Amino acid sequence: MARVRLSVAERREELLRAAIEQIEARGVAAVRIADVASALGVSNALVLYHFSTKEKLVAAAFTYAAEDDLARLRKLLGRRTSALRRLRAAVRWYAPTGQAKGWRLWIEGWAAALREPALQEVTRGLDRQWKAAITEVIAEGVAGGEFECPDPTGAALRLTALLDGLAVQMTAYTGAVSRARAQEWVDEALARELGLAREALAAAVR
Repeated sequence: MARVRLSVAERREELLRAAIEQIEARGVAAVRIADVASALGVSNALVLYHFSTKEKLVAAAFTYAAEDDLARLRKLLGRRTSALRRLRAAVRWYAPTGQAKGWRLWIEGWAAALREPALQEVTRGLDRQWKAAITEVIAEGVAGGEFECPDPTGAALRLTALLDGLAVQMTAYTGAVSRARAQEWVDEALARELGLAREALAAAVR
């Protein structure tokens, strides 16, 4: 069967999705242009036409993944409900016990970013925007009298550091932390940062 002819934008997106899958499966260092091409049944030349080097393909793939994650985050935080509900929903989605995908991808990205300036820019940008979004909704909840938090910026940093650390433990060391225990720690940390008892947090978001 002949392949459907795609527009340039559609083809790039197809290649980026395939690149993300290959990076998750093989790692940044091991993945090759040929792996991406083979996954889609296209030629190496087609991949190189859109992304002239492996480095550019990898950087574009991480940028694509970052934009997708941020779009999902903004959707959660843009809901018409209390700041507390939106904040907990975002934290639970982002946590390694939630529905956010691609932790293996981002752990690969963090490691590769130590050597690749382009990847460092992508991962740093995602981190910065995530923290800014969480800081904003915490500040909104404080202004609305929903909870107390003297340092929204610091709270956002501590929460994301916990989530990132748990993601590494649960992704790299299967069984090191159970999903139930991780979720318990996340809820406890969120309640603590907002000056709430854990029971009060649970009751407020039912």
